[in-house]
Amino acid sequence: MEFKHISVLLEETIEGLNIKPEGIYVDGTLGGGGHAIEICKRLDENGKLIGLDQDEEAIKASTIRLNEYKSIVSLNKSNFMYMAEVLNKENIKGVDGIVLDLGVSSHQIDRIERGFSYNSDAPLDMRMDRDQPKTAKDIVNDYDEEKLYRIIKDYGEERFAKSIARNIVKERTNGVIETTTELVEIIKKSMPAKARYASGHPAKRTFQAIRIELNKELEVLKETLNTMVDLLNEKGRICIITFHSLEDRIVKNIFRDNEHPCTCPREFPICVCNKKSKGKVITRKPILPSEDEMEFNTRAKSAKLRIFERV
Repeated sequence: MEFKHISVLLEETIEGLNIKPEGIYVDGTLGGGGHAIEICKRLDENGKLIGLDQDEEAIKASTIRLNEYKSIVSLNKSNFMYMAEVLNKENIKGVDGIVLDLGVSSHQIDRIERGFSYNSDAPLDMRMDRDQPKTAKDIVNDYDEEKLYRIIKDYGEERFAKSIARNIVKERTNGVIETTTELVEIIKKSMPAKARYASGHPAKRTFQAIRIELNKELEVLKETLNTMVDLLNEKGRICIITFHSLEDRIVKNIFRDNEHPCTCPREFPICVCNKKSKGKVITRKPILPSEDEMEFNTRAKSAKLRIFERV
């Protein structure tokens, strides 16, 4: 199956990177290579693009798409949490730009057997990295009710989380929950009729929560964003595209803390913590897709782009 994915906020991200032809750039979430190829077009023979993705299919698709630029491209099957290690192997000490697109690719959603879509019947999988043994099925069938409730509430911001968790555990007494369709039916039964289609598909938030938990999406972002800021050269920029409020809040707060790291009480006349600013937030408010982009690509609707520049 061809890897089909329309890059979100493409022009805004490329402009935000402020690309230097001889610079070194990292795409930490290659996907179909849409952002990566636009970076390569702006590099000369001294430039370099390092691409990472934990999905083997994304690496294969990007290898083909970026073939014209293979002399300046290095692709790695890896989660962006290992970016520092990948760069170290390449003997690269600093980079001029990093881009992360934190959304699930259209290709992953469209591949029914990957189990990301609540609109198709498929095994409960949802793995970004198909080499990892744990799947969504393990979460749905093995987590206790309290743990299910917490992840559905915290990662899905689902107001019917308690009822959904209770009904998942109840349904397990009849046998293992195997498929997306079985899970969707449980979710629907856990909601009042009026609420089922009040704000999109009734399973949207629960599927998001399970995907985030399985792939440790927020944990990885929290633990590695400061490291990525440290990897930037002077005037280097990091551009991050998020797709829900939980991700956006993490990015906004970590960017702010890197710009204003001082922890001294406000009443102190001078700073005594000696924490120095690492840069500045370029986007005081996130950049959103245009009306035209949202009409052309409905998956762009919830996207937000934030940019930070190292000093």
